[in-house]
Parts: sequence; structure tokens; C-alpha cells
Amino acid sequence: MRSSWRFAVNTRPLRPGDGMILLNDFRRQWEETREAVLDAVDSVGKAGWYILGREVAGFEGDLARLWGLPHAIGVGSGLDALEISLRVLGCCRGDRVLTTPLSAFATTLAIVKLGAIPVFVDTDERGGIALDRCRDLLARRTDIRFLVPVHLYGHALDLDELARLRDQFGLRVVEDCAQSILASWDGRPTGTVGAIAATSFYPTKNLGAMGDAGAVLTSDAGYEAAARALRDYGQSRKYGHDFIGYNSRLDELQAAIMRRAYLPKLAGWTERRRRIATRYLEGIDNPGVKPIRPSRTSDSVWHLFPARVDPDRKEAFIRHARDCGVLCGEHYPIAIPDQRALRGVPCELAGDCATARAIARSEVTLPIHPYLADEEVERVIDCCNHWRG
Repeated sequence: MRSSWRFAVNTRPLRPGDGMILLNDFRRQWEETREAVLDAVDSVGKAGWYILGREVAGFEGDLARLWGLPHAIGVGSGLDALEISLRVLGCCRGDRVLTTPLSAFATTLAIVKLGAIPVFVDTDERGGIALDRCRDLLARRTDIRFLVPVHLYGHALDLDELARLRDQFGLRVVEDCAQSILASWDGRPTGTVGAIAATSFYPTKNLGAMGDAGAVLTSDAGYEAAARALRDYGQSRKYGHDFIGYNSRLDELQAAIMRRAYLPKLAGWTERRRRIATRYLEGIDNPGVKPIRPSRTSDSVWHLFPARVDPDRKEAFIRHARDCGVLCGEHYPIAIPDQRALRGVPCELAGDCATARAIARSEVTLPIHPYLADEEVERVIDCCNHWRG
């Protein structure tokens, strides 16, 4: 029965004028969180401390406890979190970094900004980097010391295999967890295999700020100290600059908003995403619209709900969805090695990346966020099932 999947929070009936079903609905989020956000802003204003104060420290502590890691360091963006993490692990110009061709461009940009060389390994059919292909490559190559895997769509990679690769080949691993907060593999949280995890709080993330923000997480006190110095001009103490660092400090306002208004709701928001995804997987019954499912061992947090359609008919499907009042997205329509920005930039392809490119051509993203009403979820399902591609 349809009623069996329903969740009590955020399932209000549609109101006149609600219109298009959005990929993310920040207006509805504001309706629910407005008072808590304004209280958070007011608390920062009253404190009179705007950079690296109590709110940042409090948020870092809460985030570390949530993740089950000893240390969290707030930074200015997810990109900075990745670049700082690689710097902390000693990645520098000319180093080879194994990574995925299917992700947000920031994953590769962090590598390239350091002068390191991304080595792209194809994905599996779920869109995650193919760890078996990584193993084959690493067995032949002794010059690859770094690995940046991505838990794409909120689906956890096989953390057991990732740990085996780390140990067997002595890899320095930075897990890109920008889409996977609270996701796990067989009960183990993402971000706990690598020496460091990097995450983003871009507004569309499952835990997003009202602007750019990110964090570095680690269990190593030395890495923590280095990350804290790098984010703040390379200072290990006031006016003592030991490194060429960054101006990449999570500010008090964003920390207060996430800590006081959003973080307490994250578990509920995540459960809602999972229930919506379950309903989609149950309800979408059209061979022309194929959801990309996580492994059964992966407890996904469904940052995105990706599906594949005939690439020659993808634009037609997106128009069809819009005609149904459903806004779809694309994540990510151009594989990273094919991006114009990388022309002339040292990169390596370990194979043809055919699977990643096929997913890039065929992927569409259906709306999934905690504020979707039950009726809207059913409209998305009906839209998919009425597609004749």
C-alpha cells in the first residue's frame, strides 16, 4: 500500500502556487528553520566574534562526534577541504593521484591546483570508482601514492576493499565525502578508511550552509594541526607562519547556522531522503528510466537520486519531466577528463573510462530532498512511468 512508506515530517499537502517540483527547495527549508537560523545569527552578533570563535569550535566538535572521528577542521569550501587534505598528506607537484572521472570538478581541481597529476580510473555501473581496476593498475604501477575516491550520490564505496588497497599498496587516501555524510558500508561510516576525509557544506548538500563551507576530518592529531595551520595563512601560532597557507576559515555565521539550525535536523532529513528513495525504487516501473542503485551493503544517504535514460532521448525526457511539473538535473553530463579546462593539463587515463562516459551521457537526477511532499513523490513516479522513450 502506498501509505506504508509515508513519513510524518514534511509531508504537507501541496498548496496552490507551489508549481514546479524542485531538485532542492530552500524556501520550504527556510519556513521550517527560519527562527533557528535567525537566533544563530543573533547569537553571533551578540558575541561580537566573527572568525574562528566559539561557534566554529562548537560545530567542529559536534561534527567530529557525529562522524565518529576525533578531529574536524572547518574550512571555506569543499574544494579547499580536498586541497588542504592532500597538502597535509604531502601531495605535491608531479605526484600521481588515482581518482574518478565522474564527480564534481572540484575533486580533480584540488589535485591539479597542487600541480599533481590525476590518474583517472573508470567507474563501475553504480558510478563509483572501480576498485578492482584500481587494484589492477596499482599492481603494475609503483609511482602512484595517493588515492581520492568519491562516495558518489551518497552511495558508500566498498570500504573493506578500499582499506585493503590502502594497506597493500601503502596509499595515502583522502575520501571525498562531500555527498556521503551519515552514509556507511556494512555499518562503517564513509570517511573512516582514509587518513583524511574531506566534505562540503555547499547549500545543496545533505548538510549545507547558507553559502560555501567545508571541513577536513581525521583521526591523526598531526594532520589536524597541519590542517588548522594551512586554513589560516599557514599559522601554527599567531603571527608564526610555518607554511604557505590559505585564507580558508569556516566563519562563525555559517558554523552557527549549521550547528544550531541544521545539524539537529540532519538525522530526520536523512531518513526522509531514504524513505523517498525507497518509494522511488518501489514505484518507478519503466525500462526506459533505470535508477542507479547502491550496493546492498551500502547504506546510502541519497544525496542525489540518479537514473539512466537513453542518452539520445535524455533531453526529451527532461522536457517531458518539465511538462509534468518536475525539474530534473544532470550529475554529471561531462566526464572530468573531457572537460575543456583540462586541455593541456597533465592527466592520465588508465583505460578508456567508457562506463563513466556512458553514465555521464545518460544520467538524469530526479528530485530528492527532505521537503518533498508525499503527493509530489507520487507525481515524480507517475512522470517517470508515463515516459515513452
